[in-house]
Amino acid sequence: MPKSPDSVLSCYDVNNDPLPDSVLRYAFRQLLGNNGYVQIVNVPDSFDHVAFLKELGDFQPTPTGTVVGDLKPEADMDDIYHAQNRRPLVPHTEGYEFRGLPPRYMALWCVKPASGLGGETTLLDGDRILREFTETELRHFSETPYAWTSTEGLARRGVHHHVEHPVLEEVDGERVLRFSYNNLVVPEGDELAARLLERGKEIYDESHVAVEYQERDMIVWNNWRMLHSRNAFEDPTRHLKRVQIAAPIGGPYAA
Repeated sequence: MPKSPDSVLSCYDVNNDPLPDSVLRYAFRQLLGNNGYVQIVNVPDSFDHVAFLKELGDFQPTPTGTVVGDLKPEADMDDIYHAQNRRPLVPHTEGYEFRGLPPRYMALWCVKPASGLGGETTLLDGDRILREFTETELRHFSETPYAWTSTEGLARRGVHHHVEHPVLEEVDGERVLRFSYNNLVVPEGDELAARLLERGKEIYDESHVAVEYQERDMIVWNNWRMLHSRNAFEDPTRHLKRVQIAAPIGGPYAA
């Protein structure tokens, strides 16, 4: 399971002094733009995750309406695919089933890490998958609408989304990638879409980075670019907070 320090940002410097806010924000913007994600570690008790993230843009409600959501295992969800159980997730971007644009940014921060093995958030730059396809094939993904559905877990909670979007979209010069190994409906005979999912998952499994959490650690990523997932875990007390952010294009944290 690959790990990478390339996008790790500590809240303390080499002398163990707290980074000035301006330096922290500068380094954050740089890493987010260069690598598509940032893992913030050594987070002090005084750090205000919500206030920091509001500088990225407006928070976007989840399908169940929560603005700052809790990711904790739910007892009645262990038998199906759902973010709030202890099973592994498969690669996806967030908000592929939303009627409009998906969230520009996603953020998770740790209230209580999982004890024992597992529970890492995993990430992969979607450009790594798109490089497998020709310009003609990428144009097909931009011009062809596909059906997307919400997860089994959301359906159990009464949320049923069915929309159509292309896999790739351009918004003011920015490429938006939608991907869901489970919930992109592949039309019969569409070998290109089937290859996108199967080859995408192979590359993800081979090349993702895995983020381990300590208390208060936070990870933020560009959801228009990055795929994410999660490793299985056993600890029922694992607890993360989650927000979705619809940032203005061209804003101070454009990445």
